[in-house]
Amino acid sequence: MGFFDFLTEDIAIDLGTANTLIVHNGKVVVDSPSIVARDRTTGKIIAVGKEAAMMQGKTHENIKTIRPLKDGVIADFDASEKMISMFIKEIPALKKKWFAPSLRMVICIPSGITEVEMRAVKDSAERVNGKEVYLIHEPMAAAIGIGVDIMQPKGNMIVDIGGGTTEIAVIALGGIVCDKSVKIAGDVFTNDIVYYMRTQHNLYVGERTAEKIKIQIGAATEDLEVPPDEMSVQGRDLLTGKPKEVKIGYREIAKALDKSILRVEDAVMETLSQTPPELAADIYNTGIYLAGGGSMLRGLDKRLSQKTDLPVYIAEDPLRAVVRGTGLTLKNLERYKSVLAK
Repeated sequence: MGFFDFLTEDIAIDLGTANTLIVHNGKVVVDSPSIVARDRTTGKIIAVGKEAAMMQGKTHENIKTIRPLKDGVIADFDASEKMISMFIKEIPALKKKWFAPSLRMVICIPSGITEVEMRAVKDSAERVNGKEVYLIHEPMAAAIGIGVDIMQPKGNMIVDIGGGTTEIAVIALGGIVCDKSVKIAGDVFTNDIVYYMRTQHNLYVGERTAEKIKIQIGAATEDLEVPPDEMSVQGRDLLTGKPKEVKIGYREIAKALDKSILRVEDAVMETLSQTPPELAADIYNTGIYLAGGGSMLRGLDKRLSQKTDLPVYIAEDPLRAVVRGTGLTLKNLERYKSVLAK
């Protein structure tokens, strides 16, 4: 332990398309939407996270809200860097310090990411004072966060449904044996709802409203045991141009999301079909683990279970499984060295 270790802080980041979470000293200290609001005239970032999310869809021409990550990868380099650095500055323990400490970071990335995209994440991290930057693949982090012992010679299947991507992976011996990353996840579900409301109800709703619908009454199947109540949705009538309200039930949303969920199912089936037989035998016994915000969609676990004939388990705090795993990796870096993305 040198003198400089005293000046180094360890942080784990789950840089997500929809939400960014940061773990410091084993606690989640930042949990904010990955959104940035920029002043168009000065180019300055005026808000990030929750504050910027409130502005989404309600801006005038001088303010623009940006989501710097698209499909799990950095789309707007400058905005994502500013966002990361502003989130790091929000960490309570680091606020008290007189000077910015150098950081040891583990950041999780989608499994289908290219070399160039990996470089972009690393560069961003180094610019915000990251001295040692490690990357870990999302399904791996999710598995560690769920509490799966990934070092065992045993197959485990993880399906991580985030905002931008759905990551499906079979993990054994601390490595990913076969994986599939599809760009159908929370954001696509939200857009499906926007499209459905337009075509079926002539109601134009914004992204934030669609997201609210998804959370309140979203469902993956039309026969839920405990159906949620109907919901009133306000938006703009496409025919008259007037604001109006419609009541909708969960069955309609299940219809709206059906096609996208089918594609997630297909991806799971495809990954299963590529799994080596010995690992397939393990998965038959252990089942499938779901993580990520998308796994909270009502009835999704049941639907996947019917499709695959396997037991499906949802992680206990699915939104934080990935960042929990990233934090645990950081804590036991020596043990998980081999697991990190090269």
